Amino acid sequence: MIIRYLTSGESHGKALTGILEGMPAGLELSEEYINRQLKRRQLGYGRSERMKIESDRVKILSGVRFGKTLGSPITFVVENKDWENWKETMSISPTESDIEKVTIPRPGHADFAGTIKYRHNDIRNVLERSSARETAVRVAVGSAARRLLEEFEIFIVSHVIQIKDVRSTLSLQNIDLKEINVLADKSPIRCLDKKTELRMMNVIDGAKANGDSVGGVAEIIASGLPIGLGSHVHWDRRMDGQIAHAMMSIPAIKGIEIGAGFQSASLSGSQMHDEIFYDDKSKDSRKMGFYRKTNNAGGIEGGITSGEPIVVRIAMKPIPTLTIPLNSVDIFTKSPAKAHKERSDTCAVPSAAVIAESVLALVIANAFLEKYGCDSIDEIKSLLLLKKK
Repeated sequence: MIIRYLTSGESHGKALTGILEGMPAGLELSEEYINRQLKRRQLGYGRSERMKIESDRVKILSGVRFGKTLGSPITFVVENKDWENWKETMSISPTESDIEKVTIPRPGHADFAGTIKYRHNDIRNVLERSSARETAVRVAVGSAARRLLEEFEIFIVSHVIQIKDVRSTLSLQNIDLKEINVLADKSPIRCLDKKTELRMMNVIDGAKANGDSVGGVAEIIASGLPIGLGSHVHWDRRMDGQIAHAMMSIPAIKGIEIGAGFQSASLSGSQMHDEIFYDDKSKDSRKMGFYRKTNNAGGIEGGITSGEPIVVRIAMKPIPTLTIPLNSVDIFTKSPAKAHKERSDTCAVPSAAVIAESVLALVIANAFLEKYGCDSIDEIKSLLLLKKK
């Protein structure tokens, strides 16, 4: 791996932190740029009241000087403003206070399996780290990868196409891919279809009124990629495998498809595969004159980018925390009980789409540096210029 990163921190701890290694020197990167992405993560109809408390902002502690990366590890910190209310409950040092333990797991959450696995006597030891709050710092880390890709005119966008059983039928055929985020971010639900948008919001309202939650599907698209990122030669170098791994690591994501995805199982070969054409007058040097009229492969063939946009769809399950909780069992007394409640979203699909942009950026940036990797941005640009000649 060229790019490596780690995150740490708990949902109600002092802060979330991330360390990113492998970024070349000379890349312009600012806290303001990252904060714009963090703000996008917090938007979306159906988010919890915590979004009003946590106005996420990043601090870069290392790896950047005078607005440019140094080539050394970059450290990111996103402070939890709600920490003031949780100092005793989440105290790092032993405390004399009588802290109420969480002993009733939520079905569908890491509560049960994590507590049994690590032999904890308080579910909070699991739920604090397994919370999707961790994705705030993943967006911060992924924003650096996004900034790198933008330097080479590779752009990543997303939009919501389904909430519960309400699905958009809008075609992207006449929409500039680079404009999708501009349009989606204007929507409370990040849906490009205005008619479907209202129906989606009604579904979320209904779930909230019933103490329930809903999931959905988001589509993430990366455009401007060259042919040849990733490789067929070994299982862990395949781009589609790496993307699937990254997407499934996002909390509550239960399914992923690339291109035609599951629909491809019902197509014949002549319907599925994207025919190849050549135009020696093409001005798109990244495709070397080759082009397709369809993109059922979703931009990846044999684990390698084909030059077409990467198209990924992720399925997010409903959030496990319900205001009218499901049946559960106290894992210590073994008595039946209603599941534990935490402050939570009714729907977080719009946020998951933005998070998915960041994790996709990290995968693509790693493959990009694997192919064109140099120690500095200027060196990469010189290399690409030579290749064009």
